[in-house]
Amino acid sequence: MPESVLVNKAETYLKEIANDSISVDNLENFENFKDLYFKLDDRLNYLQSLKDDMDAQGYTTPFIALNKYGTKAVSDVAMDEIGENSRHNQIFRGRANDKKNILDRVKSAIDSHKIAIGNLEQFGYVKCNSCYKKYSMSEYKNRDGKCSCGSQGFTFKIKRDATHRIEIIPHLPLSGNYMVLRNEFSSYGRESLKQVLNILKQERKGVVKTISLSIRLKDKNNRLYRRKLTLGSEYVDDYEEELRNRFGQNVRIEGLRFNRTKPAIIDDKHARTALAIAYVKYAEDIIADIRDDILKRNLTDFKRINKYDEIIAEYENQHPDFIDEYDSDAIESWRKSKIVEKLKNLNYCDGQGNIKRSLSRDLKKRDNIYQNILKNIASALIIWDIFRYYMTTSNNSRKIDLGPFPYIRVELDREQRKVFQADYIRVIETLNNLTDLKIISIEDKDLLLYEKFKFEKQSRSSHIKFNHVALGAALINENSDIPLEAICNAFNINESRVKKEIKNIDIIRNPISDRSKKFLELIKKQ
Repeated sequence: MPESVLVNKAETYLKEIANDSISVDNLENFENFKDLYFKLDDRLNYLQSLKDDMDAQGYTTPFIALNKYGTKAVSDVAMDEIGENSRHNQIFRGRANDKKNILDRVKSAIDSHKIAIGNLEQFGYVKCNSCYKKYSMSEYKNRDGKCSCGSQGFTFKIKRDATHRIEIIPHLPLSGNYMVLRNEFSSYGRESLKQVLNILKQERKGVVKTISLSIRLKDKNNRLYRRKLTLGSEYVDDYEEELRNRFGQNVRIEGLRFNRTKPAIIDDKHARTALAIAYVKYAEDIIADIRDDILKRNLTDFKRINKYDEIIAEYENQHPDFIDEYDSDAIESWRKSKIVEKLKNLNYCDGQGNIKRSLSRDLKKRDNIYQNILKNIASALIIWDIFRYYMTTSNNSRKIDLGPFPYIRVELDREQRKVFQADYIRVIETLNNLTDLKIISIEDKDLLLYEKFKFEKQSRSSHIKFNHVALGAALINENSDIPLEAICNAFNINESRVKKEIKNIDIIRNPISDRSKKFLELIKKQ
């Protein structure tokens, strides 16, 4: 396919996606759910085919092709050719930019569709009415709606205990328009977006995983030779001593490299951006619903502060005809004088133009509410969702299944877990009081994740069939002071199932029989 045709084809398709609004209303109706899932999955397949065509035509490195059109040495080029070559370079560079930009948008659209489909996969599944076999939506679609027993009758089941956030789907950059959506945020929205991106990709070094060394030493015949080897992270502080113990005092280090884990929790730029935008947009929807209630509860005069905002907004973009439009200082001075005049008329400020103390207190309280509660809603939600996803899924399912967080790390190291030390207590209290969201404030979430990953290793060869949602709730109950009832309510799980997993945890950690003890010892040595 010609390059220009492929670019136009991709742009046309992305425009069609942008013009097709997505609704997540009434998804408990199977037909609505199926229509949305099939639409997104078909789009994803088509976008993936576009990306494959672009990769085949070198869109990943579009500027390499410019080398063949580079100019010769100046002495070899006639003066009348220089301008012509410059025009050609501009044309080719413009085409290369078009390729780069359209591929970037297609990648963003692909990751956004993966996030949306992952949330839908977690939301529900179908169950055969004849043999009662369960199918994920991807399996149902691949089998053309027919069970292995031949039946085409299915019942739709909603996974109320799974981790999903369906409400973010309409806010995802499904058409790859993440740059447009980023520019639409308010100042608080941009700060919130930056916070969420920092959560998904922490600005710190990863933990040292291995040490790569190049050493020089002598053999039995006293001849020098070189050797490369790798040491584990346990030798970070004493690798020199370990080398001397292995090869003697005459060993010399010629090359050294510390191999670190990547600090990003979501290991893909476009997926991180799409998730951050969607969660911040969703948080803005929540803020629009609860903001007035929060302010009414905390401010002395809610109506007065609204009137104050109206006055500020009235003169914010006005400028009089008698002042030069480029004289910004004079325009700002005029705006300030008009605002003060109106505030005086309403008795909101004194004769010197100073805002009344009660109004000033309310303005400070409001700013504090925005900074400490509203701005942190998106961060609190995504940290809770990722924490809940890790606690309620198995290591294998995070590797294999398509979940709400594509490219998520299967397991987190110490540095990556530090982001879960944040505890948005005021945000969680506000959401629990003013919305239908179920979130609990948990201290030391990073240590709970460590316990979860450690238990996964202890039980990896066990034949016990775990209910992983109940297992996550049980581990929280075992390692915190939170009442079991509150945990079960937040995880949408029955207490009886959690109590069963508490017993399973005890069986794994405290084996009774000698055979079980030997089995666990073998696991620990692996």
